Amino acid sequence: MISIAIIEDIKDIRELVVEYLSAQELFLCEISSGSVEEFFDSLDGNLTPDIILLDIGLPGISGLGAIKLIKEKLPETEIIILTVHDDSEKIFQAISSGVSGYLLKNTPLEKIKEAIIEVHNGGSQMSSSIARKVMNFFNKVSYKSKYNLTPREKEIVAGIVDGLSYKMIAANLGITVGTIKTHAKNIYKKMQVHSKSEIVAKSLRGEV
Repeated sequence: MISIAIIEDIKDIRELVVEYLSAQELFLCEISSGSVEEFFDSLDGNLTPDIILLDIGLPGISGLGAIKLIKEKLPETEIIILTVHDDSEKIFQAISSGVSGYLLKNTPLEKIKEAIIEVHNGGSQMSSSIARKVMNFFNKVSYKSKYNLTPREKEIVAGIVDGLSYKMIAANLGITVGTIKTHAKNIYKKMQVHSKSEIVAKSLRGEV
């Protein structure tokens, strides 16, 4: 069972998503809040959520401002942004703050379901238009110039930036997940990062 919370100030959207997710056997959706402040008040007596669907444009503390607060209080909880905002600056801020997914509100409910499952299994998910923007940043970057990544390591970084799990990258490249993890350790060391989100953030900043 995957425990889910949603922080969304528009009642109709919030209730629609909650109704859909609550009807799925895999999900338990106990916390439905209209603001970050209400969400924190709702934690008492409820299960700690595995996944939070988080809007950006919220009253009080914004979604972007909430990411760090949530990560500090609930370090094991994954965050998926669910928003109308698709500008590069907000995408960069969210990813560099450690979210595991970035979906637009026009994403079909079935795709939101798939994204939650993928993130829960260790992957990440982005709406296709968001992924294209991330890849556009990635394609402008030469990883070899600064980090001296091998061709295989560059392929793995491309997969990470595209939001794929290690299992999916391994399947695409025709190698084992264990091999991917070995390459990932080298990538983390060369790029001086500690998470997938930091790899994507460095891509977005064009630091390489």
